Amino acid sequence: MRRTLVIAVRLSLLTLVVTGVVYPLLVTAAAQLLFPRQAHGSLVTDDDGTVVGAAPIGQRFTAPGYLHGRPSAAGAQGYDAMASSGSNLGPSSLALRERMTAEHTRLRALNPQQPLAVPVELVSASASGLDPHLSPEAARWQAPRIAAARGVTLARVLAVIDANVESPDLGLLGEPRVNVLRTNLALDRTFDGHGVGSVLAR
Repeated sequence: MRRTLVIAVRLSLLTLVVTGVVYPLLVTAAAQLLFPRQAHGSLVTDDDGTVVGAAPIGQRFTAPGYLHGRPSAAGAQGYDAMASSGSNLGPSSLALRERMTAEHTRLRALNPQQPLAVPVELVSASASGLDPHLSPEAARWQAPRIAAARGVTLARVLAVIDANVESPDLGLLGEPRVNVLRTNLALDRTFDGHGVGSVLAR
């Protein structure tokens, strides 16, 4: 009995050291070596070096001179990284229909220059509530509003959006996408002095 207990204790300690110390240290070291930017949170900084967010985490933008992301059901105000979740409302939900109708009306009012139909992703929340990306089509749909707010031509805004389209991972995983935060920083950088302030103000 004593011998069995000693073996069990030794095995437990060995398992604790391997899985609780050695393995996490190896994974952390490999991440730091192979993916240092991602290991440190994929932080995004502005031209002054100020951290303004993280590339994989969406945030709310409401100023007319910026791209706006998808609606968010994460937290009471949306885009709460501590409350990541979807709305969990199904296709037959009256609450979902009312929310999407209200969002459609709001987008139409904010984008009177755009005659095309509102992209469905701009009225539907993502599963996490923290989606940092839009499709290129949804980003371009907002370009007339951005151009009007910044007092620049539509073609120049579209050029900034197109320059920030990210390809699918490894060329085949996922779809082309636009990171909202990075594109908004690019808009500030390109149109500095065109009257919308800083991305920090949103």
